[in-house]
Amino acid sequence: MQAVHALPPHPNPLPQGEGAIQSAGIAIKHPRPPIRVHSISLSLRERPATSSAVSVRVREKRVSKNQNSFNTSTRILPLLALLIGLTITPQAADIPPDKLNTLIGALTRLGPEKVNANPRLKTALSQVLTATEGTEQFVDLVEVFRLTDRNPELLEMAIANPNSNAGVAAVNVVLANDGSVLIKETLAGDPKRAGKLVESLGNTLKGSTVDLMLPLLSTDGDDALQKETVRSLSKFKQGAQALLKLADADSIPEAAKLTATMELNSVRWTDVKDQAAKLLPLPKMQGGGSFPTIAELVKKSGDAIRGRLVYARETVACNRCHQVNGEGIDFGPALSEIGSKLTKEALYESILAPSSGILMGYESWSVETKAGDEYYGLLVSETKNEMAIKTVGGIVNRIQKSDIDFKRKSSLSTMPSGLQQLMSVQDMVDLVEYLASLKKRPRTK
Repeated sequence: MQAVHALPPHPNPLPQGEGAIQSAGIAIKHPRPPIRVHSISLSLRERPATSSAVSVRVREKRVSKNQNSFNTSTRILPLLALLIGLTITPQAADIPPDKLNTLIGALTRLGPEKVNANPRLKTALSQVLTATEGTEQFVDLVEVFRLTDRNPELLEMAIANPNSNAGVAAVNVVLANDGSVLIKETLAGDPKRAGKLVESLGNTLKGSTVDLMLPLLSTDGDDALQKETVRSLSKFKQGAQALLKLADADSIPEAAKLTATMELNSVRWTDVKDQAAKLLPLPKMQGGGSFPTIAELVKKSGDAIRGRLVYARETVACNRCHQVNGEGIDFGPALSEIGSKLTKEALYESILAPSSGILMGYESWSVETKAGDEYYGLLVSETKNEMAIKTVGGIVNRIQKSDIDFKRKSSLSTMPSGLQQLMSVQDMVDLVEYLASLKKRPRTK
């Protein structure tokens, strides 16, 4: 081997050969293959004070023919240890964030076969899983390494965070990991926990979840759980169609019937909405008749305090798609300063005809997969291989383009039409009064 130039000996040099990995807490016994290195460059700037990491550039190496059985991971790991000074600490909680991210990258590059074949690497993976539990990194690792024994932890994430990307990703991996038995057991248990899990399942928008949720609509079920089940099933077409079948057979529990009426009459699928109008007709507007014209509505006086209550009312539920000063779901445009942007006439029009003026960036997209799942919402990002669609509820669903059967940009707003059917004229006037009061706050000097 040629001499290494330019650096004096390090006070704590890294061990060579089979001892190199022991410095990282991984002992791997293997013969040292003959390697010929023509030049190695070392940079002081790339060596931290607390680490013996160096920058190594190998231009040529030759491994003898009798090393065919030399495991790929044992060739890569000494080099990784030299490059990054990786240290696997006895306690997962002691792994610094930068080392944790590096370790995740190294393990992921090695892949399941190499890691699972090496006890030391499996221990390292276990430490990383402990250090990342409850995060999207944990979900990704469980998915990459196909760790079905981690389904219980994923399920707890889904229950704790049913309306977050991490929670929905977690339940998706449980479904992929053949975790339906665990899901069924949880749904049959504590109603509050079951309700949170139902929220997560509904946010996956997968038709495969219908058979998991539908049994919860038995006549002797928990009222709150049944209402949540109806809301979750209404989020995707297969679920909505299953509810219509129950409605046609008059099998929707009485406690959940109003929820089903409101949800199914507000969906975007015309065929479902038309059938819902027949099977589960909306209550008549207070006072009956048609709404006044916008010109007549703007002349009426409203109460902003009552309007705020209308805004949050379950049947209207503006806060399920909009935020006001950080409260509500981040899906549609934020309304914190809407009164400074739109006149009352424009506010009435946006409620009565939501598709008449769609803000740039809030155009709706419909994506259907080859598996029959449908995603409808806002296009968050698109790459060569993936589309990210934010659906109602604020969940971002990432869909591989190779799985897409059909995609279309819609001219319709994601905001449902017909909201006026859920309010009296005075409710509408109060709601607009409240929205008009949401104005940009003056800067304080």
